[in-house]
Amino acid sequence: MKLASIRGQGKNQSRDGQLIVVSKDLTKGVVVPEFAMTLQQAIDNWKEVQPELIRVYAGLNAATISPSHILQNEKLLAPLPRAYQWVDGSAYVNHVELVRKARGAVMPDEFWTDPLMYQGGSDQLLGPKDEIVAESEEWGVDFEAEVTVITNDVPMGANIKQAQDSIILMMLVNDVSLRNLIPAELAKGFGFLHSKPSSAFSPVAVTPDELGDSWLEGKVHLPLRCTYNQKLFGEPNAGKDMTFNFPQLICHAAKTRPLLAGTIVGSGTVSNVDRSKGSCCIAEKRMLEKIETDQITTEFMKFNDTVKIEMLSPEGDSIFGAIEQTVVPLVSG
Repeated sequence: MKLASIRGQGKNQSRDGQLIVVSKDLTKGVVVPEFAMTLQQAIDNWKEVQPELIRVYAGLNAATISPSHILQNEKLLAPLPRAYQWVDGSAYVNHVELVRKARGAVMPDEFWTDPLMYQGGSDQLLGPKDEIVAESEEWGVDFEAEVTVITNDVPMGANIKQAQDSIILMMLVNDVSLRNLIPAELAKGFGFLHSKPSSAFSPVAVTPDELGDSWLEGKVHLPLRCTYNQKLFGEPNAGKDMTFNFPQLICHAAKTRPLLAGTIVGSGTVSNVDRSKGSCCIAEKRMLEKIETDQITTEFMKFNDTVKIEMLSPEGDSIFGAIEQTVVPLVSG
């Protein structure tokens, strides 16, 4: 099943959008106000609402239910335009090791057994075509392509099975980083704020069964494709070299508190030990250049630069739709 949020009318609708069930081929959809007005409302009542949404999805694909909308990414918000919680892990530890190696830092052994995770801002999550707004190119704008899950309620101290069972939807995300703001911010010892602006999400959220055999052992075993300024930048496999799977990340997030339905948990930048498939962020490519030649030649994003993030099925079909963003300057006033 595939779900999205379209821009609606009125104050709350403009912020939270209206839930729409989307066809498998991402071409059309139908609103379902009789079951849920928003995706968060559907998640809050998932046990009751899910069977009805599945029925509508099947009818839409079989053409026994007429669509109410032709799907246009420009009219879509993030599937969850504002979420109760957005936490992002760093499950690809080889990526962390690479970045630390480039600056001559030793990697603590516990990084291989205890996930890194930060809590991001979730009051405004961007849609798939929303712009990346920056005050200055000197901020070091970078894209970070990741996979995310949306959970149902997760109890504090959840075990792996509880965490696995809590996963109800999946999305892609561009977890934008302002690289040149990170060092000074982390030096304060209190985590990210300015260096992590709003993240952008894929057009649709999908139930794990949409991934078929590619969803295995809490990982998505498919390439995550990043195109930068219309050129392929990387397509590493999201399931390969993922040190911590999604149930493990969820357990980590729920160690000292419960997670409420609608929590988004990110994988961190997808990265493979085999670098032949490229990277999912500019910082990783820059670190490889530093290690291999001691010269960094790849610049961070400039105004009018574009990035496209997408995951294709083994048959070549887009699963989540594409995140397509352009960097633009902040306009005051």
